[in-house]
Amino acid sequence: MRPGARPPEGPAGDPHRVGAPSHNVSPTITLGCVAQLRLALNQIDSTVGDLEGNAAAVLRWTRHSVERGAHLVAFPEMMLTGYPVEDLALRRSFVEASRTAVRELARRLADEGLGEVPVVVGYLDRCAQARPHYGQPAGAPQNAAAVLHRGEIVLTFAKHHLPNYGVFDEFRYFVPGDTMPVVRVHGVDVALAICEDLWQEGGRVPAARSAGAGLLLSINASPYERDKDDTRLELVRKRAQEAGCTTAYLAEVGGQDELVFDGDSIVVDADGQVLARAPQFEERCVVLDLELPAAAATPPSGEVDDGLRIDHRVVSAEPLPAYPPEAVGSEAPRLADDEEIYTALVVGLRAYVVKNGFSSVLIGLSGGIDSALTAAIACDAVGAEHVYGVSMPSRYSSEHSKEDAAELAERTGLHFRTVGIEPMFAAYMDSLGLTGLAEENLQARLRGTALMALSNQEGPIVLAPGNKSELAVGYSTLYGDAVGAYGPIKDVYKTNVFRLATWRNRAAEERGDTPPIPERSITKPPSAELAPGQVDSDSLPDYDVLDRVLKRYVDGDQGAEAIIAAGFDAETVTRVLRMTDRAEYKRRQYPPGTKISPKGFGKDRRLPITNRWREG
Repeated sequence: MRPGARPPEGPAGDPHRVGAPSHNVSPTITLGCVAQLRLALNQIDSTVGDLEGNAAAVLRWTRHSVERGAHLVAFPEMMLTGYPVEDLALRRSFVEASRTAVRELARRLADEGLGEVPVVVGYLDRCAQARPHYGQPAGAPQNAAAVLHRGEIVLTFAKHHLPNYGVFDEFRYFVPGDTMPVVRVHGVDVALAICEDLWQEGGRVPAARSAGAGLLLSINASPYERDKDDTRLELVRKRAQEAGCTTAYLAEVGGQDELVFDGDSIVVDADGQVLARAPQFEERCVVLDLELPAAAATPPSGEVDDGLRIDHRVVSAEPLPAYPPEAVGSEAPRLADDEEIYTALVVGLRAYVVKNGFSSVLIGLSGGIDSALTAAIACDAVGAEHVYGVSMPSRYSSEHSKEDAAELAERTGLHFRTVGIEPMFAAYMDSLGLTGLAEENLQARLRGTALMALSNQEGPIVLAPGNKSELAVGYSTLYGDAVGAYGPIKDVYKTNVFRLATWRNRAAEERGDTPPIPERSITKPPSAELAPGQVDSDSLPDYDVLDRVLKRYVDGDQGAEAIIAAGFDAETVTRVLRMTDRAEYKRRQYPPGTKISPKGFGKDRRLPITNRWREG
């Protein structure tokens, strides 16, 4: 996707109609008969708590799907409530509002002439059978989905496997489902699952085979991480082979706080061959015709794998009359690594700004690489007309840095002004007589105060430009460069900051556009410019070495001994790890920012601030 390009506004345009009939039917689940089914997977965005807006999106995209001739329509995990709802799941009023919303949605679909096509949609429910007990979330909420048809809820089910790692806390919020839901649509038994039900062994995947399903449909809200698309594809292929049937993996797009959802919905046949793959980071209605095993005359019943009880519903028993398939298969091209990460950062920032009702952003422009990349992301996310940059030079700011900040503004078209901090700095110095580190940090704090004052006065939210390397070792100033509402590159190591800046400029050149980032911002030695002649290497190891150590310690949870054994200098490792441990209190006070790695600072990595354990 072109940097800054916005996904389709809605289903008014032509859909990405992909898919193809599967001729590789598993002999274990068919008697030689096939049935046709046109499936519509709506890879769309939702907003946490916006029950009305999310329901309207389901109506709009269902109409779009029906207009394309769909026989079964699906939406992502917890579509009606948004995902993740976190402790809203523990609030009875919110659970009941969700339950009411799904009932009203079923009626509205029927009232608007869309009730004849079954719709699968995720929402927040509660388990009526669960008895309260210690350690179970109050009210027994469930991450659930419903099949809506002819104005009614014909089937409900809850996620069976609950993730409890990384950013997920679903044991805290939900109780698991204990059924194997199967709905018969035009003579095809469709087994249903929710996200983690595919990621974990056992449960609904082998149960789908035991139930004789012709299609396994999983709805998901799987957050983006770099390289996850490759892992996801192999997972879906493996699960399709285990289930013995065509498998559809429908994912969400958009952003929610620190999380980004990249879509990448996938359909594979029973042998794991890709039938359809949706684009990354774009809302799409994926429509495809499938040839699937016809269901057995006698519906499946009883208990299957992991003690799951089959819950079977018949929506339409008879297969459709044969028709020539029209929705044919294609596989959307994958984004290259740097483009994928950059796009995730753009989508994450855009979602945070738009969904929280902000209209513009404010960035302190130093002329350095971090603020330059942050500004480029912001311009691509919300448009340069909504981005305000401020240069705040002090007595130590170099002429080339001031020039680079101004050049960035000219290249991108963002609003630009200069507010010198020297008078404020001099007043503080006269009053306090600060020296050394306190003098250096004062400059950063004056800049932070100026940015927050402009934010309060004029409305734009402040973006913090800190990167993951700096946050790891505490190379930032509390209430200075750490102020802001959002940190777009919070989870990007410094070496990757340079890579992304270089990629963004190259992408612009290939399109014939002006590269947004001044070349000197990329090539000059990084410096906070808080003291005469200062460069980052005065205080830190070379970023290439630093980042490789941090990836092992922060992302990989390796100890000092293991890192040293991998060939790193022992003194350097000990120094970096101690800096990282001491900076935990700073990271707790840093604003949220887009997560792109398997272990970002925040919910992924939770360590005590008061902690005397030291590696090495």
